[in-house]
Amino acid sequence: MNRKLMKKWVILTIMLCMLVPYKAFADVAVGEMIVTLGENLTPEQKNTLLAEMKAPQDVQTITVSNAEEHEYLGSYISKALIGTKAISSSAVTFEQAGTGLKVESKNINWVTEEMYINALATAGVKDATIYVTAPIPVSGTAALTGIIKAYEVSSDKVIPEDVKQAANEEMVTTAKLGDEIGTEQAAALMTKIKEKMAANKPETPEELRTIIDSAAQDLNITLTEEQIQNLQDLFNKLKELNIDWNAVGDQLTKAKEKLDAFLESEEGQSFIDKIKEGFANLIEAIKALFQ
Repeated sequence: MNRKLMKKWVILTIMLCMLVPYKAFADVAVGEMIVTLGENLTPEQKNTLLAEMKAPQDVQTITVSNAEEHEYLGSYISKALIGTKAISSSAVTFEQAGTGLKVESKNINWVTEEMYINALATAGVKDATIYVTAPIPVSGTAALTGIIKAYEVSSDKVIPEDVKQAANEEMVTTAKLGDEIGTEQAAALMTKIKEKMAANKPETPEELRTIIDSAAQDLNITLTEEQIQNLQDLFNKLKELNIDWNAVGDQLTKAKEKLDAFLESEEGQSFIDKIKEGFANLIEAIKALFQ
């Protein structure tokens, strides 16, 4: 091989090395578990939670600090609600592709299972069974930060900071709306809005407003203008983050099942019955006017 050809070969080799990443993204094994633990748990509490999670002896653990909670949630909720201690913890078990997200919780009294699913789907977390728990009743704010952190470590994928912030803002917005209209209704509404956005991504504020109104009507939920504006503000932010709404929709399998179950439940039917009763009363009132 002459010198010119050798030189070209060396240059080509160097270029190829620059193009090929030194380390490829890790493949997460199905059934693999990773645990997140609140920083302020006592050793006894940690052991109790690990046993409750059925975590293997060599399970990888990640610590979530109260400072991280304030970093991701401080702009959306009061410091009092976040508190001064990180307690809520989680076990994330990775499942087959296409499984979607499933969440079960214990001792979490503010963030519901569906709220976690929705926020995690927005963040890009995929195909996992997640167990969120705490030794005492807590809001559950530390858990979302921990789950996202665990997903990044295990999948070797970095979730952009603005997406993490959006996921946390979504969780808080839904929880606050839940305080006003009911947690089941709020979570169902968020799922319905995303479902419609996946089917037909809105391009204008007017189209987004139409989707929100339509989702609320489908669920027989009455929203105030302030609530609608809060949802518009949130989804406008999400819309700008280049989120794959089809992928989000695929991950909401369990949330959709909960939504269907809610609509078929006694509580869901009572909402429908109230609407029907309202229309019946309106018709009777109109008849009375003409009589």
